[in-house]
Amino acid sequence: MEELEKRYEGLQAEKRLQAAWEQEQLYTYRPDPEKPVYSIDTPPPTVSGSLHIGHIFSYTQAEMIARYRRMRGYNVFYPFGFDDNGLPSERLVEKETGIRAMEAPRSQFCAQCVETTQKYEEEFKALWKALGFSCDWDLQYTTVSEKAQRVSQASFIELAKAGHAYMKESPVLWCTECRTSIAQAELESKDLDTQFCYLPFVSEGETVEVATTRPELLYGVVAVFVHPKDPRYQKLIGKTVAVPLYGFEAPVLADEKVGMDKGTGAVMCATFGDSTDLEWVESYGLPDKKIILPDGHIAPEVPWIGGLSVRAARKEIIRLLEERGLLLKTERLTHAVSVHERCGTEVEILPSRQWYIDVLSQKEALLEAGERIHWHPAAMKSRYRNWVVNLKWDWCISRQRYFGVPFPVWYCEQCGKPHFAEPSQLPVNPMEIPYTGVCSCGSRAFIPELAVLDTWATSSMTPFINQETAWEKGEKKRFLPMGMRTQAHEIIRTWAFYTIVKSLYHAGEIPWKDIMICGFVLAKPGEKISKSKGNARLTPQALLETYPADMIRYWTASARLGTDTFFEPKEMEDASKRFMTKLWNASRFCLLHLADFDPDRRPELLPVDRWIIERTRQTVLQAARYLDAYEIGLARHTIDGLFWNDLCDDYIEIVKERLYQPEIHGEEGRAAAQYAIHFCLLNVLKLYAPFVPHITEEIYRKGFRDWEGASSIHLLLWEEVTEVDADILDFGREFKAALAKMRKFKTERGLSMREPLDCLEIQTSRSHKGLFERNKKDLEACTHAKEIRYQISDESISE
Repeated sequence: MEELEKRYEGLQAEKRLQAAWEQEQLYTYRPDPEKPVYSIDTPPPTVSGSLHIGHIFSYTQAEMIARYRRMRGYNVFYPFGFDDNGLPSERLVEKETGIRAMEAPRSQFCAQCVETTQKYEEEFKALWKALGFSCDWDLQYTTVSEKAQRVSQASFIELAKAGHAYMKESPVLWCTECRTSIAQAELESKDLDTQFCYLPFVSEGETVEVATTRPELLYGVVAVFVHPKDPRYQKLIGKTVAVPLYGFEAPVLADEKVGMDKGTGAVMCATFGDSTDLEWVESYGLPDKKIILPDGHIAPEVPWIGGLSVRAARKEIIRLLEERGLLLKTERLTHAVSVHERCGTEVEILPSRQWYIDVLSQKEALLEAGERIHWHPAAMKSRYRNWVVNLKWDWCISRQRYFGVPFPVWYCEQCGKPHFAEPSQLPVNPMEIPYTGVCSCGSRAFIPELAVLDTWATSSMTPFINQETAWEKGEKKRFLPMGMRTQAHEIIRTWAFYTIVKSLYHAGEIPWKDIMICGFVLAKPGEKISKSKGNARLTPQALLETYPADMIRYWTASARLGTDTFFEPKEMEDASKRFMTKLWNASRFCLLHLADFDPDRRPELLPVDRWIIERTRQTVLQAARYLDAYEIGLARHTIDGLFWNDLCDDYIEIVKERLYQPEIHGEEGRAAAQYAIHFCLLNVLKLYAPFVPHITEEIYRKGFRDWEGASSIHLLLWEEVTEVDADILDFGREFKAALAKMRKFKTERGLSMREPLDCLEIQTSRSHKGLFERNKKDLEACTHAKEIRYQISDESISE
């Protein structure tokens, strides 16, 4: 056993310990038929810029679960990945290099994407290592790697051949800034200021006022809708109205979706102002007029505003209407519009040929799958249910972008029939490799698909990517469902939902047994810390250069699962530094008194020794229950209670004289205190090891390794506890209450704790009086009481 230094130098110790763990291959995954596998589906962080404190918060919480499960006897399969394809990575490259994807040769831009993302991935990896993450980096994957592309392309081909993926020419959600189709899950609602324009539609000389926020779509009007029971418009139903400014006629139709109390009760249907317009066009067989182009400009054939951007067109059309006396009035209003979550641009609905995965017909199966998964916290399941219930679109999986997983498909130039790659060809890029077959129509000419797969179409396959990696490692056990998925709550509608979709289609099974939903870190009330907001005052790199990783980790374990928390560096520093100093000093004191400890000796324990041992066992049981439910914050607070209150504040003070003065208390009494301290401190270190792995390892290697034999505390197991001795715990509570009463009495009178006390009155049960009497010397030593009196029911007994 080595003596602990006076101070713990965390920054230096952590680098040394991390190097030792790597050299010893402590966290290398090795298949073991004797151990159950606990596999973690870790979210591959999007390579779209540097990480922030919010990533540290959520990823570290999941890493603590990996360490906990390992110390519970599981063989932990804990891979890490990087989501390095798709629009977020493209935008990062455009921002850093100034190269616009649509203006550069595709191969050159994609090569730049690879170079840039690899640089950030190395930064991410260095950060996770600096935080002491216990993953096996040999299991690492990226979503643009050959393996991921092969898995993703094979998924698409399987779904397409089974009819679950299909191509369709139809209106689609479109971002004019990113120039790509998007899925419903990529929409966000944003309140924007705009104006209601009241316009005169005329039918047989009668004016029908119609209010709209999209006057630039007047040329695309295909109908005016009213409620069938609205008495104002009963006589107009079935007739036509003249569209202002343009003069062409549009039918007046009735539909119960129209709100009689919204605007004027008459609504123009244009292609396409919103999803309701789309529903009406499809339901009533109305024509589809092309008004807005994919680049966000008005089609050139539209009179007066052709070629203008949407915003400019809106401004110009309002000017023209006002100039010609066709703008009856305007009202300012704030209303919710759908924007693209990636760039904040208002989303349009434009006709386009895209690939989709059928999800609308699978709602019942998806809801049933959600019930079979254990959600932590349980309330998060409702977010998933609400999303599935309210789905309106199938999942659009094609993106008109550049850096991504290519569709493994070519089209017959003559008849348009799609032809898919053979499994042996995967991964394949049809833009570089021609199709050599013959179409059923006899044509040998083919053109490749130029779109790429939605990045979620690949990251939704992470359980299958991980399964392949496990098989490559020699794992023979059944792999799906995985043990746990960890993620943030804002991607329940994307990553969680899409992964469940793919797992049901490909495996007929849920992807994981448990899902752990983490909260956000807030910079100020209500504001999530994020890369796009740039509101993280200290980068993770700067934090780790300033503070030991364990200080940051201890803070991340402070919140209840799924709840948002504020980050204030000073508060983190104060709480974490105080804890680490206390843990080091308490361990240093205990180990000094264990220098001659004999682990093979089983001394007769006094009741208070039995209490601290049982209190430790009780904490193991409680903490395990919390961590089994992924409640990291509650587990840490439970362990804190044992360490701060029971061990440091009470037990060490109770037995201090026993340790220092065996001539008064006897060698057996000292040995009993040593035994209890050894048991308690070792288990406190094991309990804290998932949270603060470095300082606990340093104390273990210097103080306990020779006794325990294992090279690392992280190879030890937690105690197996199924029940505890309630009676001895009750005795401990009475003992603590007596000490608290004494401390309060002396504090209120300004007395030193060492000041003699004439009489100490202890409230206890009759069965516990004998236990107190056996600890009489400890009581006298720590309270300095001249007399001890017991209160049992209404009796008073003096000693």
